[in-house]
Amino acid sequence: MTWTAADIPDLNGKVAVVTGANSGLGLETTKALAGAGAHVVMAARNQEKAAAARSEILANYPDASLEIVELDLGSFDSTKGAAAGIAANHPKVDILVNNAGLMAMPEQRTADGYEMQFGVNHLGHWLLTAGLLEPLLRADGARVVTVTSTAHLTGRAIDPDNVNMDDSYSAWGAYGRAKLANFHFALGLQREFDDRGLKTLSLSAHPGLSHTNLQVNTVDQGGGGRSGPFWAWMARHTGMPAEKGALSQLRAATDPDAKGGEFYGPRWGNNGAPVRKPILRRDIDDGIEKLWLVSERETGVTFDFDSAMERT
Repeated sequence: MTWTAADIPDLNGKVAVVTGANSGLGLETTKALAGAGAHVVMAARNQEKAAAARSEILANYPDASLEIVELDLGSFDSTKGAAAGIAANHPKVDILVNNAGLMAMPEQRTADGYEMQFGVNHLGHWLLTAGLLEPLLRADGARVVTVTSTAHLTGRAIDPDNVNMDDSYSAWGAYGRAKLANFHFALGLQREFDDRGLKTLSLSAHPGLSHTNLQVNTVDQGGGGRSGPFWAWMARHTGMPAEKGALSQLRAATDPDAKGGEFYGPRWGNNGAPVRKPILRRDIDDGIEKLWLVSERETGVTFDFDSAMERT
């Protein structure tokens, strides 16, 4: 049976946070969640694009409940501030979709000096999720959905001794590593929830080959190497439209039958209806251990379950 956005249950009274909500998969995810009745916090770096996205959604769903929060995942200060503001305004967060990301960019550094793709795709989401831990735990069975990619299969686990890929950087290698970090983060976070007997769930999803501005932005900024234009062409001519590409993360976020630790993606790899996918990596334990070590050490932030649970 094919799962579509029409299968999203009634979300009235729910609060959802979507990163990168101003375009592509994030915009389509926001539309669908708001259309189902959720109040959606649109967390985005570009405030002009976020405002335009909000107007677009309201044109389709005049009664949509939307809130824009400035979030630059490439800045620890911005991310911590956004998390604190959201937590202050929303005692409960029912859905967090860690969607925003960069792909195969030329070598760059975040505001805090970290390799850009790892910094934005993972470290930023680590900080945001940690900052929202209390409202997530306070909700009844909240979900954290982290968006990865089939590129996680080509990535190598983070090297604690070379976080920034000094003298070994490649655009696609960094992308695979960042997407594997997203995959390990989702699985590791579910283990943390399970160890404490919590109802909160962590899942992952990938969109397959979707026609969004991700590939275009990569090429426009000089990324992707020789294969960048090829993948932009493939996405434009063979990729799914963004509203279909977003279905995997929407299913992970809303399907009542989805379980913690599950991974969703298109049925046929890069295309098709969203289905539960197998966990194929064999180095999961080692990858999670290294990721937690690096993330805690570099951000100085841990998931403080004891304090959060005391306050919920």
